Amino acid sequence: MKILNFGSLNIDFVYSVEHLVCKGETLSSTKLEKFCGGKGLNQSVALARAGAEVFHAGCVGSDGGILMDILQENKVNTDFVRMVNSASGHAIIQVDKKGQNCILLHGGANHAVTTEQADRVLAQFGPQDVLLLQNEISNLKYIIDKAYSRGIKIALNPSPVDDQLTNLPLEKISWLILNEVEGNQLTGCTEAEEIIVAIQKKYSCATVVLTLGKYGVICADGKKIVRHGIYDVPVVDTTAAGDTFTGYFLTCATNGESIEESLRKASVASSIAISREGAAQSIPAIEEVRTSTLKLEL
Repeated sequence: MKILNFGSLNIDFVYSVEHLVCKGETLSSTKLEKFCGGKGLNQSVALARAGAEVFHAGCVGSDGGILMDILQENKVNTDFVRMVNSASGHAIIQVDKKGQNCILLHGGANHAVTTEQADRVLAQFGPQDVLLLQNEISNLKYIIDKAYSRGIKIALNPSPVDDQLTNLPLEKISWLILNEVEGNQLTGCTEAEEIIVAIQKKYSCATVVLTLGKYGVICADGKKIVRHGIYDVPVVDTTAAGDTFTGYFLTCATNGESIEESLRKASVASSIAISREGAAQSIPAIEEVRTSTLKLEL
């Protein structure tokens, strides 16, 4: 089994601030750092570090060499990444002194994904494989329809939630992995169980995984509902927490591990990630997750 991640590739500009900028406010940052990121890249790195065989598809500009480098350093296959005549996608990220963040995206080359590229890539994968998607590239609906017609199982991290997302055929998704804010935006519900019931009723997704911040995570697969708490770690930077969780959960779940064990490993990995600075660089390898002695918060 191979995992194809058809996703975004961004250069992240991370500004350290006392607090997240408010409407109408001008604020000086205390530090600026440049990292490789994008939900697609972060999730490919997480998949690879969790032990999956990963292929990344997408687009970069002529400034995207560092993005290719980090994928290749993590043993992610980049044969399906296309260079285009556009700047690579980028993000402006604020991180406050409590480790919380807000993110402004510019799609750049991520919006240069064509149907022809999707056809060429998906022709190399079949029913034994898994496709992971986020909502940061163009032609997402076409990719979902094409992959579904080929029998490829699809996992979607529906971020960011926008008009494109509401028009997607989410009934074709096998795993929907999202946070409570995204769940509220999709359903209008605020309680975790209500969000999951509404998603499964509306979209018939096979498995819904809803992350709840300090309240952990809840997963429903149509047969049972499983919860998992969070671990006691110092919060430094939450930027890659969700991407780390997604990569680890999907790797474990597609390897035949139980929902309980998949949630545990994904939760440990994301907890380690938030205790470090940066996005992709903060994601732990599987050996560190296996040997972790983190304790669940009570």
